[in-house]
Amino acid sequence: MNTAEQNFAALGLNLPPAPKPLGVYKPCLIDGKYLYLSGHGTVQDDGTLIIGRIGADMTQEEGKLAARQVGLAMLATIKANIGSLDKVKRVIKVLGMVNCTPDFEKHPFIINGCSELFASVWGNENGIGVRSAVGFGSLPDNIPVEIEALFELAD
Repeated sequence: MNTAEQNFAALGLNLPPAPKPLGVYKPCLIDGKYLYLSGHGTVQDDGTLIIGRIGADMTQEEGKLAARQVGLAMLATIKANIGSLDKVKRVIKVLGMVNCTPDFEKHPFIINGCSELFASVWGNENGIGVRSAVGFGSLPDNIPVEIEALFELAD
């Protein structure tokens, strides 16, 4: 059985720089055996953001890729703060927020971009937790997706 780090390496994806807070908050917080990640956006490898509103500026397929990019930013935060993806035991909860037009209805499809990434890293048993995927009229800097999550740390 591969480790989370081995699984991530096999995907051939790059981690963007771990995002810095754009307000008065911590990007992550450890409380006992739990790791909380604040809402993360669509930080790309060069530090810029993917921007746009799904249903107006972006297709749902582009939105799903944006959600995967948010997941990569979250992995970057985990590595920057605790050193290794192997220190995460499992995903507990994901909240996905989608910047979309009022008639857009495929919020879960979009957030699957992140959830599928986490399942690839930690496996189906530990990489898939409970989840909400909801639509918003806007998100900071006009990013298409923001995601926050709760993880259980390994012993």
